[in-house]
Amino acid sequence: MDPVRATPRGALSSPAVQRNTGPILEVLKSHLPARGEVLEIAAGSGEHAAAFSGALPGLEWQPSDPSAEARASIAAWAEAADLPNLRAPLALDVLDEATWPEGPFGAVVCINMIHISPWAATEGLMRLARRVLPVGGLLATYGPYREAEVPLAPSNAAFDESLKSRDPAWGLRDREAVASAAKAEGLALTRRVEMPAENLTLLFRRVR
Repeated sequence: MDPVRATPRGALSSPAVQRNTGPILEVLKSHLPARGEVLEIAAGSGEHAAAFSGALPGLEWQPSDPSAEARASIAAWAEAADLPNLRAPLALDVLDEATWPEGPFGAVVCINMIHISPWAATEGLMRLARRVLPVGGLLATYGPYREAEVPLAPSNAAFDESLKSRDPAWGLRDREAVASAAKAEGLALTRRVEMPAENLTLLFRRVR
């Protein structure tokens, strides 16, 4: 059974977040700038935002999510954390450019969105990253992917089927298709990092 975690009033909690926060943070520590502003897309419960901003005090962390329920949870975690570098959540939807901030941000982080959204959301993420990142700025994505040269793990195959049964527009994306969408917006895939539970962190840099 997953451990029960005490949560602030009004906050959501995810066992998956509890498991993946440490490994993701280790990658981010190695590649995020020491100082600057980070925009988190689809921040969900807000647990990542609280943990990352606490561990990276030199960065101003800006969480965002299109869901009002998620933003309420993010705000609850932020209030409990009481960190000077964790901002109030933005109502940002990658499918609606009118909600996008102007930036600039030193980095954009997107965890577990690409497979639980339509393909247009991935394309929107790449356009947004081009808008708010300077040349050399980092986009970090995390989640499960399909890869032509790597057999799909049975757990990921089952997860893919589960996602598609919930919404046919969802599902694991091909890594090269995501890299191509990024390239079209001037972002180059610079690093692939294997993560626990058959996930990947993909790091992109804006090159033009």
